[in-house]
Amino acid sequence: MVLYRKYRPQKFSEVVGQEHIVKTLTNALKRDILAHGYLFAGPHGTGKTTLARLLAKSLNCQNRKTGQAEPCCKCDSCLEIKEGKAIDLIEIDAASNRGIDDIRELKEGIGFAPAKSKYKVFIIDECHQLSKEAANALLKTLEEPPSHAIFIMATTELHKMIATILSRCQTFVFHKLTQVELLGLLETTLKKEGIKYEKEALEMLCFSSHGAARDAQTLLDQAMTLAADKLITKEEVKTILGLTDKKAVFEFLSFLSKKEKKEALELVNKIYFEGIDLAEFLSYILAYLRLILILQIDDQTQAPLFLALNQEEKEMALKISQEFEEKRVKLALEALLSAENKIKFASIPQLPIELSILDICQ
Repeated sequence: MVLYRKYRPQKFSEVVGQEHIVKTLTNALKRDILAHGYLFAGPHGTGKTTLARLLAKSLNCQNRKTGQAEPCCKCDSCLEIKEGKAIDLIEIDAASNRGIDDIRELKEGIGFAPAKSKYKVFIIDECHQLSKEAANALLKTLEEPPSHAIFIMATTELHKMIATILSRCQTFVFHKLTQVELLGLLETTLKKEGIKYEKEALEMLCFSSHGAARDAQTLLDQAMTLAADKLITKEEVKTILGLTDKKAVFEFLSFLSKKEKKEALELVNKIYFEGIDLAEFLSYILAYLRLILILQIDDQTQAPLFLALNQEEKEMALKISQEFEEKRVKLALEALLSAENKIKFASIPQLPIELSILDICQ
């Protein structure tokens, strides 16, 4: 089983990040103050479906006592939800069941009482993809649902939801996970798997997942498959996944700050011929160049990217921020952002970066 399914949180206490949502839901369960409609919105891979299933599990847990929020994970209802066999938990993918006929079928099923559980829970994933007619049909059901029905909708595009549905649901906005939170998640996973690792290898995986826990675990799955001797090394991650390390990033930024265009051009070509993805390298450069700009404004910043650096890397970043003129940092960000858009379509991938180097070092 893939890691993100194998280690999917089974209790609220196991959820990484999203503390604001976990606290609100657990307080509602403890006080028995429940809504009939919930809307979970946010980027992919941040735990929307996981928390929807956890909420369904707690609602129908046979051993959960008054004043408690956590499911027991031992009763028949909890085990059936974990195994995907619960008949009173209906999951619908709105991307493939988006028509009015699908919603009519759902409405017909709502009227029937739960077969075994206290509540019949409907999880509608990617609900922004419902057709206009289907959304309006769902709206009527959300207005006056039977007491045994609870809807949990999930979407990655909150702005596409119609206002009348939003007004009938409690909306929770999920955040991307920080580098520190993702690192802790991967370290816990590897401890359970009994696999050793180099910390910088995990940091590279976390950066490339762009705040999505599922993406981080998928990349870790790939790295584990390729790791030799049950050890995940920085070099393996860098070579196999086409990533770069922070040393090359800081070296490149140092060249830009000192207007050393020859060295910067040589480094870009060296990276390209080593088989490293230049688009990925550029995303690293932009992230750390933005950090340099933040450090110029506040050298005591608590930015997650800065906190994730070790002491030597922090000193390196601070040194570059002092060497790089603020005006040129702004110019560099604009030039490299432009290169990022052009690199996808360039017949010579390194050329957009090379041109931006010449502009920055003039």
